[in-house]
Parts: sequence; C-alpha cells; structure tokens
Amino acid sequence: MRLDTGAGLDAFRAEVRAFIGAHAPGTKSHAGVRAPAASLVPELRRWTARLYEAGYLGRSWPVEFGGLADPRPGPGFVVAEELARARSWGQIGAGALASGALLAHGSEAQKRHFLPRLRSGADLWCQLFSEPEAGSDLAGLRTRARRDGDHFVVDGQKVWTTNAQYADVGYLLARTGPTARRTRGITAFAMDMRTPGVEIRPLREITGTADFNEVFLDGVRIPADRVIGEVGDGWRVAGASLAQERGSVAARSAELLDDLDGLLALAARPGPDGEPALRDGATRARLGRLAARVHVADLMSKAVQSRMAAGTDEPADPAMVKIFYSETNLEAVALGVQLQGLDGLLAEGDERAVAGGYWQDALLYARAYTIAGGANEVLRDTVAERALGLPREPRP
Repeated sequence: MRLDTGAGLDAFRAEVRAFIGAHAPGTKSHAGVRAPAASLVPELRRWTARLYEAGYLGRSWPVEFGGLADPRPGPGFVVAEELARARSWGQIGAGALASGALLAHGSEAQKRHFLPRLRSGADLWCQLFSEPEAGSDLAGLRTRARRDGDHFVVDGQKVWTTNAQYADVGYLLARTGPTARRTRGITAFAMDMRTPGVEIRPLREITGTADFNEVFLDGVRIPADRVIGEVGDGWRVAGASLAQERGSVAARSAELLDDLDGLLALAARPGPDGEPALRDGATRARLGRLAARVHVADLMSKAVQSRMAAGTDEPADPAMVKIFYSETNLEAVALGVQLQGLDGLLAEGDERAVAGGYWQDALLYARAYTIAGGANEVLRDTVAERALGLPREPRP
C-alpha cells in the first residue's frame, strides 16, 4: 500500500494547522462531539463563517455559492482531521449534512436562501432523524407529515438531537407515505425550529451534560416549499448527506495518537505499591496491542486521504475508518481509566482527578462514537456490500 498525499496537500495541512492555531476559539473542555455552552455559541457562529470564508469548509460547493472551481476531495478530510488534532471546534450542528442534501436535491430557491445563511453562521442546523423506535433503522420512523393545502402538518417525536437547543433550522425526516413502503414513504424537510408546536427537551446524559435533546412535534406546519427533493424521496436525500457524518467521525483518528502518549504517561506513574504499571508484563502487552491499533487507525486515515487525493476513494472508506476508530477509541479510554486504579473513580470536579477527569468523561462518551453516523453493526453491512461485494440482504 502506498501512501502519497502529495506536496500540495502537505502544504495545505500546514496552512490549516497554522490557521487553527491563530484563530480557533480555544480547545474543548470535554471529549467527543459535544454541544457548547450557550455563551460560546455566538463566537462559534463567527468561527463557522471564518472557516467558510477561508475556503476550509464548503470547498466542493458550486462556485456561485462560494465553492472552488476545481475542488479536490482530500483537503476536506484534512480540515476535519486538523480540527480534531487541535481538539478545537469545527462547524457545530448539522450544517454539513444539510448542505449535502440541499446541494444534491434542493431547489434553486432553497439553495439561494439557505446556503449563504449557513456559510455566514446565521443559521445553525440540527438533524431530526432518530426516534425512540427508529435509530439506525431510519426506515422505521413514525413521525408523520400530512399535506394540508400549501403546508405539511407534522406530528411525532425525535430524539438524540445534538444542538437542537441552539438550532435555527431542523433537517427533518417524516413519513408521508404508507409504512408498508418504508424507505419510499419518507420525505425530507427544512423546518424552522421556532415554529409553533416545536418543543425541545434536553436529555441529561451519564456524562452529566445535556448535549442531546428530545424534540416533540405537535401540529407543526411546514410550508410545502420547504420539502427537500421530492415528496416520498427522503431516504435518497438522507443518503446524500450521511457519509459526511461518518467521514467527520473517522477524521478523529488523529486524537488517538495524543491519547496513546497520555496512556504511556499514566502507565509510568507509581501505583499504590510504588511500582508503575509498565513494570507489569500483561500491562505492557496490552499497551503494545493498543499502540498497534492506534497506528493502524492512523494509517487507515492516511490511506483514505491518499485515495481521495488520487480520486480513487471508495464508498465504504468512511465506514471502515469510522468503525475501526470508534472501537479503538473505546478500548483506549477504558484502559486510561483502569490504569488509574482507585483514582479512576474520581471524575471532573474533583481536584484530585487525573487530567481534570478527562479519561472518565471520554470513557462515558466513547460509546456514542460507535453509534454516531450509523451504528457500527449497520456500517459493517455497508462494508460487506460495497467493499467486499457480498450479496445484499433483501430490503423493503
């Protein structure tokens, strides 16, 4: 396997890294893709606008909407990776997902209204896909939208919606056709989150924060011109954007190398008996296996970048990197807590917590990465079908 990003992409990486170092709004205080404090949201809107203005986001958009005349796919992954490496903020919300749907299936009027507002940070989006009984199996969603003149009236419930409390627009999937048709009876909407009938309830998580929300929709009226694509074609619209989320999670492999250094430092600390864990052969073996996985994750990320630069990337690439990263990350942070012994019980807020409770917070969040962008079990089907050519299971 040859990894060749080219001098141009390497120079671009250095440019992005310098830009983030000079202008980013600080580092995140928690692990993972988390909702910011309300006080930080205005600054993150300005930061989003700055990333678009610099050409680091929206590179593949049409030129009339601020994209490049000849965009290459590799730089977008580099930007996501460098933001992850710096543990800084990217574009919050579901703007990348929404723009993918709008560019692929939106009307010209929708593009001209929403895309400039997305670029400027005027509109933050949230993703209204998952439901209590329809997570990875989106075809099972039950939220319904019925036509009423020049509007659709929506009733239902969404859950696990990140940043809904700050969002201006919701990227909504609702059922407009018979449930028997499943994937062909779903429609995508751009919904104003301030519409009467929208109720947002924060979900307090095991981490102690409330990054996700439940969203209840009770007689919410959406103008018919806010349908993205065709009525009943929402499954295809969603497919145009979900790969964006998987790619952003995959780009976080850069964080694992930093965590590996942290694990080695933890293992070198004197334990309760005065001896560091590194003196134990089983611990060294476990660290060695994990180090190998971390470097493989990094190489997988670089291989995808190399293929992007050469224009030979495959549809299953983001899924493969995302699966391997998320499972390696879970193993790494679990070991980080275990290496602390009884101190592993100390979390954020305790002055004696190691690294301010980073490892405990990261462990509690790590399971989310195995679900975000599609549960790993579902993505393994994607890899089997698209990378290995295995027969597809019959689907409705």
